[in-house]
Amino acid sequence: METDELAERIRAGERRALARAITLVESGRADHRAAAEALLERLTEAPGEALRLGLSGTPGVGKSTFIESFGTLLTGQGHRVAVLAVDPSSARSGGSILGDKTRMETLSRDPNAFIRPSPSQSALGGVARRTREAVGLCEAAGFDIVLIETVGVGQSETMVAEMTDLFVLLMAPGGGDELQGVKRGIMEMADLILVNKADGDLKPAAERTRNDYAGALRLLRRRPQDPEGFPKAICVSALARDGLEGAWDEMRALADWRREHGHFEARRAAQARYWFGEEVRRGLLARLERDPEMRARMDDLGAQVAAGDVTVARAVAEMLDALGAAP
Repeated sequence: METDELAERIRAGERRALARAITLVESGRADHRAAAEALLERLTEAPGEALRLGLSGTPGVGKSTFIESFGTLLTGQGHRVAVLAVDPSSARSGGSILGDKTRMETLSRDPNAFIRPSPSQSALGGVARRTREAVGLCEAAGFDIVLIETVGVGQSETMVAEMTDLFVLLMAPGGGDELQGVKRGIMEMADLILVNKADGDLKPAAERTRNDYAGALRLLRRRPQDPEGFPKAICVSALARDGLEGAWDEMRALADWRREHGHFEARRAAQARYWFGEEVRRGLLARLERDPEMRARMDDLGAQVAAGDVTVARAVAEMLDALGAAP
């Protein structure tokens, strides 16, 4: 399919064309990358704009259940919702679980929703390398809310904040021990902490956990992009669908405040600059891998480091000198 035709079908909201385009941008083949870049360039001529929401949380906290209930709430209000669910990849085989779509059975059948599971492919931050480009494709297809569900495996998860407008951290009811395990970095990135599973016997524990997180958030320095009271922690129950409307109201209030005070566009601009730098770094590493002489030199220095014949710092300096002398 020609680039112009694919672009028009995406703008018409065809989900099959959108899925095909995401597959194209995720491909590592050189010819596919060239086609993907041409497609993205074509679509930026009339870009769409969606509210980009990042959702993180440890495995088992109920992210898929939350997205199923939350996404259904949004489509019921007339929104078109795209979900980019980044699944863990096998470090050995490169395979991915890709189970989110089966866990979001109701939402996956909703004509106003689009769910795309993608393997993380060992990408730093639990975010598939081309997730940012997939967001742009979803916006071009007319989706006004894009939700990125990340792997939820560590502090490097905060990279999702570099491609979203709001970052939501989903937590389970727990106690002081669980709070101690939450990294300060991810707490500082969170715009909203949602304590899930606040229903039944777990509701009192959820309230206590919310109070713990609220207290921890008050100890953090207020960020200039936040109005009074943010970031904040609230209780929700994805299973009982309780508190979801309140959570959505808080998200909209924060996004609206940032738009009114100029923080929204400033954040988007800073993110664009960040990803420019990331792509340059990735491109340089790719060139290094493709150059047989440089790759051989790196392997040789790596062997010397492993044998203890040269320090890491000295080997790095020699490698950088070699790169500087390379044409």
